[in-house]
Formats: sequence, structure tokens, C-alpha cells
Amino acid sequence: MKRLSDRSFQWIYYLAASFYFGAVFLRSILVYRDSPELIWVLGLLLVWLALFASEPGITGRWSSYFSVYLVIQTILAFILLSTPGYSDFFASLFAILSMQVMLHLNTKIGAAWIVLCALGMALLMTKVYKSQTIALVLIYTAANVFYSTYSRATRRAQEAQAQNQVLAQELEKANQKLQTYSTQLEQLAVARERNRLARDLHDSVTQTVFSMTLTAQSASLLLERDPTRVEAQLDRLSQLARNALAEMQLLITELKPEETARGWLAATLRRYLAGGRFPESLSVSLGVQGEGPLRPGEEQGLFHIIQEALNNVVKHAQASEAQVQIHLTEPMWIEVEDQGRGFDLQQAQSSGRVGLLSMHERAAEIGWGLQIITSPGAGTRIRVEKLPEAERQV
Repeated sequence: MKRLSDRSFQWIYYLAASFYFGAVFLRSILVYRDSPELIWVLGLLLVWLALFASEPGITGRWSSYFSVYLVIQTILAFILLSTPGYSDFFASLFAILSMQVMLHLNTKIGAAWIVLCALGMALLMTKVYKSQTIALVLIYTAANVFYSTYSRATRRAQEAQAQNQVLAQELEKANQKLQTYSTQLEQLAVARERNRLARDLHDSVTQTVFSMTLTAQSASLLLERDPTRVEAQLDRLSQLARNALAEMQLLITELKPEETARGWLAATLRRYLAGGRFPESLSVSLGVQGEGPLRPGEEQGLFHIIQEALNNVVKHAQASEAQVQIHLTEPMWIEVEDQGRGFDLQQAQSSGRVGLLSMHERAAEIGWGLQIITSPGAGTRIRVEKLPEAERQV
């Protein structure tokens, strides 16, 4: 049969069908052995058996065949049941058919078929059994209900198993997609980390090394023109080298965020401002209110935003003073302000200046918003403010 995929059910099904049909066949021989009806009764039973045995193969090739098969088998069973004499045992064939009905048809159709069989049995048995008819019909109908219910339960179990297999396959595909997505996220994380390190190098060590190169070139030129000024350049070169070493150590420390202590941002900024990184003509002040709390990633990102802002002051602002304000109580914000010459913000953004893009990217990564307020001749104020959870970029 097409729907029989569970071997234990196949074994029970065919064993029950064999017992029922064997009992009907032997009873036919005993009841009709001295009767002329024996030959055609046995012939009909053999036809019924042949149809039963061939049904799975034909139904597998022609799905509509089962309806035809059921009609033929039901008619044959009623013909046998109408045989003269005590032929009620032919009703046992309906028990075999009831199992097939529930395996191929829906429950409502199966129930309607069982009711029709019960009515047919009652009409045919009344002439012979009279008052015993109801009892016999109930017995055979109970068997039909029992076997059909068993088959229906088995069918549902097999359908659930097939559905579980489909779900398992879909889950496996989803897991594969998830693994692929996880791999892509890992690759993205590696790329973002490389970009972060590139920005860190640009914002700190690269700038210092560039200054060292300029200072070394100046010392080389002064060696021929004014040797008395070489010593000051060498002192400047030595200071820059120490600064580069300190910045490299800072980058290495940032690769271990678990070691970042509370108040790291303020303490690191104080060391940074005291490191002699700025020209003597520029005075940088620091004001701190509150102590956080901030995540290590936030503190590191904010430090580099402040660092890039101060580098821009040195390179472009031509200012004598700059102020850094850190406000670490709600609402949290940080400002870097100078009274220098300012610039055209729209023009600077359209030109794709690396420093401005770097600050915006860092702020977005830590869930903060960055605002630049400037105009030519009016100084520059860079404000970074912690965004509400709903406004943060995913």
C-alpha cells in the first residue's frame, strides 16, 4: 500500500488481514461444502483476494484507482453477504477494507463508508437473523471502527513523521544558512577591525611618524645652515619618538579591553595632553564631569574622536586655545571646541576628508551621535552625544 511506510504497521496490517481472510475462506468451505454455491463463493473470494493483493501496486501508479477498487471490493463483500444461509461472517471483509479506507481517504469519507456498510449489513441480515441482526451489526461495525481508528492513528503518525523530516531538512538548511551568515559576520568583523586599526594608526602613530620625518628633515637642513638650532630639533625628534612609543603602547592596551579600568578615558586623556604632543602656541584644557559608566569600546572610540579632533585643531584651526569637555552624567556628551579659523563644513564633507569620516564612523559604531558646528572665521565645536537605544544604528 502506498501509505504503508512503517514496517511494524505493515506487519500488523497484513497479519490481521490474513487472519480475517483465512477465517472467512475456511468458514466458507465449512458452511457451503455440500452446497452448489461453494464454487462461486470461493471464486468471488479469490477475486477479492487478487484485487486486495494488487491494490498497492496499481494505486502507486494510478492515484485515483483506490476509489474504483473500494467500490468493487464493497460490492463483492455485499454479494457474498447476501449468499443464502448463515453468511454473516463475510462481513469480516469490511474490517480489512476499513483499514485501507482510513489510509487513503479522509476521516469524514471513511466514517460515511462505515455507516453505509452498517446499514447494508442490517438490511441483508434481517431476513436471516431477524432479532439477532442488531447485535451482529454492532459486533462487525465495532471491528470496522476499531481497525479504521488504528489505521487513522497510524496514518497521522506517519504524516507527522514525514512533516518532521521536512522540518528537519528545512532546519538543516537554515543551520547551513546561519553558518554561512556567521562566517560572513566573522569576515565582516575582521574587516571592521582592520579598518579600526587603520584609523587608529592614522589618528595617532602615523601623524607622529610624519612629524618625526619633518623634524628630521629640518634638522638635516639646519645642520648645514644653522648648526646651533639642530639640538632643539633633535630634542623635538626625541620627544616625538617617545610619543610614538606611547601611542603604540596605547594601541596594544586597547586590544585587551578586559583590562580597561573605570575612568580610563579621563586618565588616558590627561596623559595624552601632558605628553608634549602639541605646539607651544596651543593650550589645551580638559574638564571632566561624572564618571560614567562607559563600556570599554565607548571609551576607546571617544578617545580617538577627541584625538582626531585635536589633530585637526593643530593642522587646520590656527587656534591658540582648545577646550575638551567630558560630561559623563545623563545626558552623556563630549565636546572639543576651539576659537580658530573654522571651515566650510559642506565643502569639507564633499571632499571626503578622512578625519571627519573617521569621527563619524567611530561615533556610529559605539551608538553615539556626532555633530560638527563650524563656519569660516567662527571656530569649530565638535559634539558627541550618547543616543537613546531606539536611535542607535544596528
